[in-house]
Amino acid sequence: MRDHLVEPHSQPGAPPAAALLRLEHAYVRFGAVAALHDLNLVVHAGERLALIGANGSGKSTLLRLMHGLIEPSSGACWRSPHHTQAMLFQRPHMMRTSARSNVALALWLRGCPWTVAVERAEAALHRVGLGDRATRSARTLSGGQQQRLALARAWALQPHLLLLDEPTASLDPHAKREVEALMAAFAAGDEGAGASGGAMTLAFASHNLGQVKRLATRVVYMEGGRILADLPVDRFFHAPDLASASPEAHLFVKGESL
Repeated sequence: MRDHLVEPHSQPGAPPAAALLRLEHAYVRFGAVAALHDLNLVVHAGERLALIGANGSGKSTLLRLMHGLIEPSSGACWRSPHHTQAMLFQRPHMMRTSARSNVALALWLRGCPWTVAVERAEAALHRVGLGDRATRSARTLSGGQQQRLALARAWALQPHLLLLDEPTASLDPHAKREVEALMAAFAAGDEGAGASGGAMTLAFASHNLGQVKRLATRVVYMEGGRILADLPVDRFFHAPDLASASPEAHLFVKGESL
């Protein structure tokens, strides 16, 4: 198969951004089924990487591999020892307790003293607009509120890299806008996001091309567990560039845009 086109993601003359994660010839197999094929990918600090492709293309499996929930069957997945990361799922699990405790328990399990964890949980809930829902059972919240609660859990951990799997797929338009606004704020380093007090690096899967245009700096197109295109966002949505890089990706974007 033809190699996919990979563009450099730093400005000429600028020092390269720190690599947070690197895949080298990574394969993932589930029995006889190969879910990911020979992936080479580097995620740099400060990027907002969007993964797109049809259902079954391998986006969720790739995110799980990046987060260490599964290991490569062959090849390598390297993560910087100097960064932390968190992952947000399309349908995040809510424990049978209050919204505040859902956040505080995540911090406590990371070794944070309980009193400090509760204080940080309160701050995180206010950050995502759920301060008045702190004592409510997490499972009684709406879908959009639960997703914002999951974002509060992630924000409280202050990760350098935040992975998100279709974070707005099942939400109504208003809830989608709220979640997108939080993602953009985290990526911009709003209010001390990120473990170093700076911006969070994002890697997210999405079927919403408008969302990709609004949030991403770089787009990876996947098909059949392979990466067929990897371009800066402005190049990805420029038809001649995308058609040259990957006819498959061009047809996907054209079809999704009709």
